[in-house]
Amino acid sequence: MDKIKILWADDEIDMLKPQIMFLEKKGYEVVAVSNGHDAIDECESNTDIDVVFLDESMPGITGLETLAKIKTASPLLPIVMITKNEAENVMEEAIGSQISDYLIKPVNPNQILMTLKKIIDNKRLVREKTSTDYQQEFREILMSINSAPDLDGWADIYKKIIGWELKLDQSTSGEMSEILTMQKSEANAEFSKFVERNYEDWITEKIEAPIMSQNLMRKKILPEINDDVPTIMVLLDNLRFDQWKIIEPIISELFRVEEEDYFYSILPTSTQYSRNAIFAGMLPGEIAKTYPKWWLNDFEKGGKNMHEKDLLGEQLKRTVRRPVKFDYLKVTNVSLGKQLLDNALNFLHNDLSVIVYNFIDMLSHARTEMEVLKELAGDETAYRSLTKSWFEHSPLWGALQKLSERDIKLIITTDHGTIRVNTPSKIVGDRDTTTNLRYKMGRNLNYQKKDVLACKDPLKVGLPRPNLSSSFVFAKEDKFFLYPNNYNHFNNYYKNTFQHGGISLEEIVCPVIKLRTR
Repeated sequence: MDKIKILWADDEIDMLKPQIMFLEKKGYEVVAVSNGHDAIDECESNTDIDVVFLDESMPGITGLETLAKIKTASPLLPIVMITKNEAENVMEEAIGSQISDYLIKPVNPNQILMTLKKIIDNKRLVREKTSTDYQQEFREILMSINSAPDLDGWADIYKKIIGWELKLDQSTSGEMSEILTMQKSEANAEFSKFVERNYEDWITEKIEAPIMSQNLMRKKILPEINDDVPTIMVLLDNLRFDQWKIIEPIISELFRVEEEDYFYSILPTSTQYSRNAIFAGMLPGEIAKTYPKWWLNDFEKGGKNMHEKDLLGEQLKRTVRRPVKFDYLKVTNVSLGKQLLDNALNFLHNDLSVIVYNFIDMLSHARTEMEVLKELAGDETAYRSLTKSWFEHSPLWGALQKLSERDIKLIITTDHGTIRVNTPSKIVGDRDTTTNLRYKMGRNLNYQKKDVLACKDPLKVGLPRPNLSSSFVFAKEDKFFLYPNNYNHFNNYYKNTFQHGGISLEEIVCPVIKLRTR
């Protein structure tokens, strides 16, 4: 490993020989200069300098002037200001110029060493500590995966894996990230078996079932409605648990998290099915039967989620014993986002306000179509980062900031998540077969049995059956369906993209978060 190189600029550099010798014995390399001009020249000619110690009160060109010139040329180079002067304006100016630390003269060797550890070694120490901690918990998570976990057990496993993903994002530990990715794949393989064994019984309520799309409103949202405080439900399409955790620190500045819970999205984990089920309080088969004018099957032309407000209104009439003043806004473009921001305070006049925000769904679909987004969101870490950047600058966050000035109940949830697909699975169907890459509905489907959960009688799992021979198949783990025609072309095109509709922890285990204004 190369030595850490320090540039130390001080007009009394000869008096600092003991400190310099101490650092050299500790394995650091020190380049010593006696004025600001030489410090600037060294930074320009030596691109391998790792940190600069800079005396604030040098004659000629001052430390602050030197600092400004070095930062202009090398904005990311860490600089430690050393000063005799604790005057507030001097330190404010230095800190405003993005120093990494400051020390007050006379400095002792241990102070210097601590500063170096903090600046230079911090990332390495964090990476090593995170990797060690994950290695210790790896076996515990593995044992949990293999111990036939129940509903809560799977949610805990998923949250633990997400927690480590976020920690390893910060530590940039490539090797540990690869091991964690493999462990998540193992978890998804077992979770797919768990869903396959139990899904029909959950739907028919033969066994204890999780809260699912069709009873999410009834069990988690509607009980929150009261006359005293407005309830605002934000449904962020495609919001995965890891994306919630990445925006949680931002939201927590203004709202207090009262409960972080989960629900299971129904199959298919797609907007047409899961979101309609949420707002109707019914399974898709029931919706198609009860409200045939408000349901379109996959192969029928037209928007498949055009009646969410109508379905919500009907559910409120059936479920809540008193009239509920409610509003519903779906944001699918910039102008509707502006409308949300401008009119946010109007929601305070309702018992229940529902905001459906489609950005994340658009992001995942656009990522498939746009090469630029493939670069920006090339993996899980980048996908999370893009979500955070969007949220911080979104009209939604602007609207929530306005609403945070009043006492409100806020519920953040989703309809389903997404998974980054990597493994193609061949399928053959007729021309009316659905186009979704993670599930197919059609007649005479021919598929790889090991890759799917097959539902030959959709009615048994609460799905519509447009034709007597219609059946569904759902891709497990990270599989995605491809037809034999142009197989290699579409494999290259869709591999490593974010999709939904099938069975994975990322798609099925969804956040439902209750918050209150601070």
